[in-house]
Amino acid sequence: MVLLLLGSGDAKAGELSQRLANFPQWEKLTSVQSASGDLIYPEWMAGTWQVTSTLVDLAAPLAPDIVTPGFEGNRRQLNQPMSFLVRFIKERYLRRATPTPVTGLKLFSRIDNKLAILVADRAFNSLNLAKAYLGDKAVLSVKVDPDSPNRQITFLRGERQLVSIVTARATESTSDGKFITTEVFQQLFKGGSYPYFNSVESTTAYQLLSTSNPAIEADQVTAVYLSPQDPDYFAAGSRPVALYRYRLEFFPAELPATPKE
Repeated sequence: MVLLLLGSGDAKAGELSQRLANFPQWEKLTSVQSASGDLIYPEWMAGTWQVTSTLVDLAAPLAPDIVTPGFEGNRRQLNQPMSFLVRFIKERYLRRATPTPVTGLKLFSRIDNKLAILVADRAFNSLNLAKAYLGDKAVLSVKVDPDSPNRQITFLRGERQLVSIVTARATESTSDGKFITTEVFQQLFKGGSYPYFNSVESTTAYQLLSTSNPAIEADQVTAVYLSPQDPDYFAAGSRPVALYRYRLEFFPAELPATPKE
């Protein structure tokens, strides 16, 4: 389970869309850049959405020799839609000032110039996603590092934790209007008999539709790779050990009206 552009670059032209088309023939993505700041989304994704997520395909490319924990259990979710809320919010950040040299001095003409960007509400989205798949009682909270949107912890019942760090990402915009993102996560599961590490890549192609029912659709593939700590790491090489493909549908959320004061 993955808890779904400052300083991050675009992928090579067409690489991410071709990657989705090549499912399940995947290798580790090499063109991503180190994650810095947050992932910026297009304006048409702003707001709160009711998302229906359906697992439509899955594969274990290295089975039966290597199979990740939970893969067979996840097979039961095939073609079973799950629903949860997500939201994308405006955030303001301080744009870097431009120095203006004047007779040997550097004067900064604008030091308070702020730019609004659209980002995912990671704590809200991850909490709702985790509760949808694991149940309300299994998930306690999600905390995002206040110093970095790329680091978060999901607290689970039984003193278990999922530590997730976005280490790399890439984006791509296609001629037919799709916005494609890739984020690579390092994950650590704590609280079991022994810690479990892995690496996860989530690649998603979003597209705005001409209707509101749904308003946005997305094709998402989650790929799970072994970490260097795993004894099967060298046997797996650059190949994923599990792949999950989802169809996402975004509907405008009907939120309760705010009581008047």
